This record gives sequence, structure tokens and C-alpha cells, in this order.
Amino acid sequence: MKALVLSGGAGTRLRPITHTSAKQLVPVANKAVLFYGLESIAEAGITDVGMIVGDTAAEIEEAVGDGSKFGLKVTYIPQERPLGLAHAVLIAQDYLGDDDFVMYLGDNFIVGGITDLVDEFRDSRPDAQILLTRVADPRAFGVAELDPSGQVIGLEEKPEQPKSDLALVGVYLFTPVIHEAVRAIEPSWRGELEITHAIQHLIDSRADVRSTVIKGYWKDTGNVGDMLEVNRTVLEAMERRIDGAVDDASETIGRVVVEAGARIVNSRVVGPVVIGAGTLVSDSYVGPFTSIAENCRITDSELEFSIVLRDSSIRGVGRIESSLIGRHVEVTPAPSVPSAHRLVLGDHSKVQITS
Repeated sequence: MKALVLSGGAGTRLRPITHTSAKQLVPVANKAVLFYGLESIAEAGITDVGMIVGDTAAEIEEAVGDGSKFGLKVTYIPQERPLGLAHAVLIAQDYLGDDDFVMYLGDNFIVGGITDLVDEFRDSRPDAQILLTRVADPRAFGVAELDPSGQVIGLEEKPEQPKSDLALVGVYLFTPVIHEAVRAIEPSWRGELEITHAIQHLIDSRADVRSTVIKGYWKDTGNVGDMLEVNRTVLEAMERRIDGAVDDASETIGRVVVEAGARIVNSRVVGPVVIGAGTLVSDSYVGPFTSIAENCRITDSELEFSIVLRDSSIRGVGRIESSLIGRHVEVTPAPSVPSAHRLVLGDHSKVQITS
């Protein structure tokens, strides 16, 4: 069994971060979202991974390499532009051959991994197996309709009037019959080959399409709010570890991770928090659900429920919360400007100004 990991896409909802960085490499708890997926694939006993890459291919390849650090063998498959999930399957057919495979969206995050799902698929081997989860607004997702017995009878991509609240999670398992289906469908109104259409083709052909409704945590980390939520979830599961230096004037409370080479000086850190190697936190407060990457400087500031990427500095700016701060960023106070009023008043005006 192989894996097909999708790591293209522009990540428009995470701009401006993704103007200069692949969305799959934005870190939660100081580790790229993509890496969590690759680790889940390895834990499921899969070693051969085809990785779909686009405009950020060089950055993805530099971060992942040949996959050996994850226990994987990675083959890169270029995609000229994102033309849909089914298009990714189409261009990967030579790599996938006649093998079963799991397709994993590289910006998705599933707590608990996919081992049980892969084992279930290997044991029963339906033509396709999809993951579903209940969502508050299914209009933003691919949506599944099930019959009373739980059988998948229909799929829709981002419907205006969804027939259920069951959204497709970004993990799919297929046998080689999916290759015929992706060749049979036409582009949608978005100009993309939709995987929902390909799976619907299997359903219409009376193929064995099964679903698993997951009750665990799943997120598509496509926007800042979701990134912060995933960061919170991962940090909540971390164990306290102080490998760096914390001076006597500082206080660390709860699940705080201070990586080797990091320093906490005259500061208060309330977990869950992770502080990366080489980072200095001085005269500051760092509150719960915050990740600070390596080689950052936090001085005379307060930071909570936020993600700070590497080589950034925050100095003397009071309180920051619910924020995603990119690499090599400098946040400093604005220069003070004398208070003044500038007026252009017509004849016979009356103006009252509070001094």
C-alpha cells in the first residue's frame, strides 16, 4: 500500500504567511502541519509516499528530503497548477500503479492518526473508503449523504443546500478502480477534477464505497483560526519539559516546554506553551496556547494564544493575542506623536474640542 500526499495549493486563506511559505509547512507546536501527516502515514505501516507538489516544491523538498527522517521513501510528483484532488490522482497513476493507496491532504490534521482506518481498509478492502465528520456549516466542504443503513449514496462538493452535516475529511483510501473513475469525470464549474465526482462515479457504478464517521479531532488548517485551534489541541497533549535556562526571577507554570538553548529571564510563562531553541523571553508574560519558534526575541511584552514563527522579535508592544506572526518579523511600538487637531472650518463655524 502506498500514500499520496497533496502538498501543492496556494494557501490563499493563510496569506500573507503563504506568500513566502508553503501552507503545509506552517508550524503548530513548532512542527510543520505536513510532518504530523507524514508521521501518521509511517505509523500506519506505509513506507512509499508520492508527494504532489506545485509552486512551493523547492521548499517542500528541502523540508521533507527523501523522507528517511520519517521512515518513508518519498517520490515527488509535480503538478503544474492545482486542478483538483482527482487531478492529483490522475497524474500520479504511473507512480501508484496497481497498488492500493491512502490519499492524505497535507494541510489536514487528525488527532490519533490513521492506523486504525488503514488496518480496517486492509482487512475489508472496499473499492473506496472515506472519512466523515459532523460540521456546523457543511457548505464549505464536500458533503456525504448516507442511507438509513449508513451506506454512502451521494456526494456533493460545497453544496448550497447540504443534504447532511457530514463533511469529507481530507483522508481517502482507494483501490486501483479509482483510476478509471478519475478518467471518466469532467471538470466541475470550478475548472477542477473533483474527487467527490470520482467517488460518485464509483457509487453510480455500484462499487463498494464505505464511510467511517470519526468522532476525534480533525481540522483543515486552511485559515488562521483553524491553525490556532490545532496549535491549542497539540499543546494540550504535551508534557512539561525544561531543557533550556530559566532564571530565578522567572516562573513557569504547567505544561511548559523550553527547548535546549532557549532562555527565560525575569518572565512568567503559563502553559501549555512551547518555546523553541535559541529563543529569549525577557521581562515578558507568555500565556496559554502559545508556540514560539526558534531564535525569537520576546521582550517587555505579553503574548497569548498565538503562533510566532522563527527569527522574529516582539519588543515593548503590550499584549498580543490570537495572532499568527511570520518569520523574520519585527513588532515594535509606534513612535509617539504629539496630540494635535488639524481643522479646515468654514465661515461662522462653532467647534467644541475636548482637550
